[in-house]
Amino acid sequence: MSDSVVILSRNVFPATGAAAFDGFVAVEGGIIKAVGAAGDASRYTAGAARVIDAGERTVMPGMTDVHTFFSGWVLEGLGCDLSGARDADEGIAALRAYDAAHPGEAGLFGHAWDPAGFGEDAEDRLTAAFPTRPVVAFTTDRGTCWMNAAARDRYQFTPEACWSEMIWRMMPEYLASPEVQARYHDYMRMLNVRGVTSIKEMTFDDYYGFADVMERMEQAGEMTLRVSMMSQPVGFGANVEHGIRMRDRFTGPFVSFSGYNRMTDRGVAGGLAEYIDPYTSDPTMRVGVPVEWELIESELAAIDAAGFRYSLHCQGDGAVRHTVDAYDRLCAKDASGRLLNRHAITDLECTNPADLERFGALGGIVEVYPQIQSLDAAEDIRSMALRQIGPERFARFWNRRKMWDSGITVSCGTDLPLLVPHIGESIFCGCGGCFDDGVAINRENMLTIPEMLTAWTANGAYNCYAEDRLGTLEEGKLADLVVLDRNVLDIDPTQARGTGVALTMSDGRIVHESL
Repeated sequence: MSDSVVILSRNVFPATGAAAFDGFVAVEGGIIKAVGAAGDASRYTAGAARVIDAGERTVMPGMTDVHTFFSGWVLEGLGCDLSGARDADEGIAALRAYDAAHPGEAGLFGHAWDPAGFGEDAEDRLTAAFPTRPVVAFTTDRGTCWMNAAARDRYQFTPEACWSEMIWRMMPEYLASPEVQARYHDYMRMLNVRGVTSIKEMTFDDYYGFADVMERMEQAGEMTLRVSMMSQPVGFGANVEHGIRMRDRFTGPFVSFSGYNRMTDRGVAGGLAEYIDPYTSDPTMRVGVPVEWELIESELAAIDAAGFRYSLHCQGDGAVRHTVDAYDRLCAKDASGRLLNRHAITDLECTNPADLERFGALGGIVEVYPQIQSLDAAEDIRSMALRQIGPERFARFWNRRKMWDSGITVSCGTDLPLLVPHIGESIFCGCGGCFDDGVAINRENMLTIPEMLTAWTANGAYNCYAEDRLGTLEEGKLADLVVLDRNVLDIDPTQARGTGVALTMSDGRIVHESL
């Protein structure tokens, strides 16, 4: 019996630069067999195993999230569930019960800890209850944690500084857990439900053995998500030899390795973003903590020479300028002056238009977070930015319009688990300019809806070196595609927030459906 599926829609968005049209997509054997006008569909529907009439719903390629962290996402459900613990007694009792069921020498971990009601002596009590086994339990937002003295000694971080780059000494222990390894299936399912069929995954250092898990899953045919791994140096510097081994090892259709990722500066609210001109709030300061540019540039030169790409996470316009300068000075280019390797800049909270034009001329890639405004109310961000950097630079916040118009390849990420991919939120925020409270700011800096869909699809595939086989609806490409639950091409962006995904296909297999 034929394994072919034909999807009919009055809004097929191929992400090729062509307009959406009334047509069909025919899939067979994991490959897009044909894409065409509605009038030509009958030759494919006649022998198809299944015909899906999506009506007005938009059909488009599968989405690529270009900045994700499984090692951070899994902390949301790691170990003991403390959501029902109201005080230290109940928390310790829950941890003891979990410890009895999961004995071992590795740390004892927990999630959903709520510090309210635990008292100022909560850490001392935890240390008394577990004097030798390290214990760490994170809050739901992972902003702080409950930990004992043994955990402080072994992992060398504190509840005041427990973000991903600080907890790397924990990772070899929890990533080796069968419980965590099994949760990669939940991770893939969560992303598939949101229309994501490919990711660029940030893997700290050498991924602490978890690459073995990825290899086993691909060999077993369990992958429903294409994963391009990037090494983020935290415990040691960028290891090019590790990258070469990974590139040679992972050559299949689902798991690959493409380069490195690193933070440069951090957020403007805390004075940690690097600016070209001084802060309005402090005319003596351009950045609160100097960026390690000498280290970064040394790594960049070695990474580029080995044929890898580097993604540098920049927030202030000074960090963006420094990064563009480094790419221009240190990286190989073709005869037209464009970068040979696909180096990228991530986040780009505030930018200078001249630097975006320079980066566009270099053929650069940006990885924007289109949903980032959903984390805050508009006035909170406006008042903070006006205080810190003034109105002129605030007017250039999240200027994706200038990025696109400068010829930069704009792709979309979430910094998962900071955000979870959501096409409706992406349009609401990244096209409508809206914040969580629905107030829009700097809407002139946003993308159009077709541009947003292209950024999530074709441009994401290009970012992952997969444009020859993914990212557009074209005959012969791999059958990763999505059916949204409405026609998003004819909607006011400010009304798009509730948009979801009705069907996701990965490699010709339907991995999510709610039609």
